[in-house]
Amino acid sequence: MKIVIIGAGIGGASAGIALQRLGHEVVIYDRMRENKPVGAALSLWSNGVKVLNWLGLADEVAALGGRMDDMAYLEGRTGEIMCQFSLEPITAQTGQRPYPVARADLQALLMERFGPERIHLGCTAVGIRDDGETVTVTFEDGSTDTADLVIGADGARSMVRDHVTGGGIERVYSGYTNFNGLVAQDPAIGPATQWTTYVGEGKRCAVMPVAGDRFYFFVDIPQPAGLPYDRADGIAPLREAFGGWAPGVQALLAAIDPEVSLNRVEIWDIDPFHTWVKGRVAILGDAAHNTAPDIGQGACSALEDTFALAIALSTNTISVEDSLRRYEKSRTTRAGELVSRARKRAHETHAFDPAATDAWYESLRGTDGSDIIRGIVGNIDGSPINLGAGIL
Repeated sequence: MKIVIIGAGIGGASAGIALQRLGHEVVIYDRMRENKPVGAALSLWSNGVKVLNWLGLADEVAALGGRMDDMAYLEGRTGEIMCQFSLEPITAQTGQRPYPVARADLQALLMERFGPERIHLGCTAVGIRDDGETVTVTFEDGSTDTADLVIGADGARSMVRDHVTGGGIERVYSGYTNFNGLVAQDPAIGPATQWTTYVGEGKRCAVMPVAGDRFYFFVDIPQPAGLPYDRADGIAPLREAFGGWAPGVQALLAAIDPEVSLNRVEIWDIDPFHTWVKGRVAILGDAAHNTAPDIGQGACSALEDTFALAIALSTNTISVEDSLRRYEKSRTTRAGELVSRARKRAHETHAFDPAATDAWYESLRGTDGSDIIRGIVGNIDGSPINLGAGIL
């Protein structure tokens, strides 16, 4: 059957590959005019990597991924090591090494594997009509396309979500702003094979290794929504927030070139909801479960959607509508739980409750990492990609 996907991001492009591999005619539309993803990089934990392996991209993703062997937390102002430990138990327990990857690199890989000739950029979807047998999408320029099934992977401000739910779902501010980007690896910032995080005062400054001898950096500053920021200000807000912090943090700030790689993103999410399907139209990714990045499961959850959707469409034969309802039933609870876990983590790490954050800092001192690894693996456990056999 013919399938139209709205959105060429991680969720949309991966779904396109999966559904194409099942023999469907798939076309992707996206309002962006070129591959310029929001955010410099992302964490691919084993559940996300396994979906990409299933799509036939194991070698390519491994080549894009940074080698992240260890994890360390450092006291923000002094640089004192609070804890440092190996991440090998995550690989051993889940059966797959995690990879931090540059978002643009992964998205380019997915779009290329899907087929650029079947991706139409600069197309903004503005309307959907489902007559019970086919679905017609109308675009801003007045053009249309008709398919047997439409998938909305059009992000946090999803038009397709409004069609599916009737509207009224609003984003919720998470309480902090994130700055992120890519810099050259430098031992003055942290070891090249380590996820290094400086913490203090509810703020966080972290680097992860990605391919090309680069660090992905992400910096969190608790603050109200809507504060003005001019790109000409560059890293001035970071120097203000992290003045007096450890030499490693200052080395990172000195390495940032705002003209090359610096993004500023207010962090919002959406209350979990369970209506992902209406007739022959379904949503996935941020359209269905916009998630704060505090547990690194946003992209992984979108990839889980891809897997579950493809399995539902390939194994249920009553009707398109029935297959989509089964997809919805298989995903909404787990995806909502990950949104809630990320919220809880943000509350703990950003000093929204200072006593809770101080207790978390104290728990980091001297830990062997087993409790942190247990939390990371707990986010992976229950993934549909594991089919009940992923966690030992």
